[in-house]
Amino acid sequence: MTTWIWVAVVVVAVVALAAVYVVLQQQKRRSHLRERFGPEYERIVAEHDNRREAEQELLNREQRHSELDIRPLTEESRDTYANRWTEVQERFVDAPGFAVTEADQLVTSVMAERGYPTEDYEQRLSDLSVGHAATLDHYRTAHEISGRAARKEASTEDLRQAMVHYRALFEELLQETTRGR
Repeated sequence: MTTWIWVAVVVVAVVALAAVYVVLQQQKRRSHLRERFGPEYERIVAEHDNRREAEQELLNREQRHSELDIRPLTEESRDTYANRWTEVQERFVDAPGFAVTEADQLVTSVMAERGYPTEDYEQRLSDLSVGHAATLDHYRTAHEISGRAARKEASTEDLRQAMVHYRALFEELLQETTRGR
């Protein structure tokens, strides 16, 4: 074989190895994002024109989250919030709509004390998706019901469901330590 043929064979082999490496890296990244974001991964992919854009958004969320000062609650704060949650649940019997509003405010307070920005609902969802993807749909559902309740369009059963959904995220936020940091 001539030198040119050997050079061509080596170039083709290097290109093939590079392509395999790129595919493996993409699969590794995709696997990481699926594991980290759970059902949120599929939701974001469905919202975007292509998987690459969706995955880039999720990577951006991870980057932003890593820059936040997310911290665990003190034992005293956890106890205080747990007691406040019990009070909110007790008020549900007499004032379900008010209790749901309080539950939303309580979840937001815990988020703020943990270090999550709380000004913008969509940004809250984005920030929470990094460490709380499993309970994010609970939060979305509770928030949606809370909005209907404010317009007097939610039944008592809807409000009960909102409380259940808020509690899922609340308990996770309350118990989480610094895992993932």
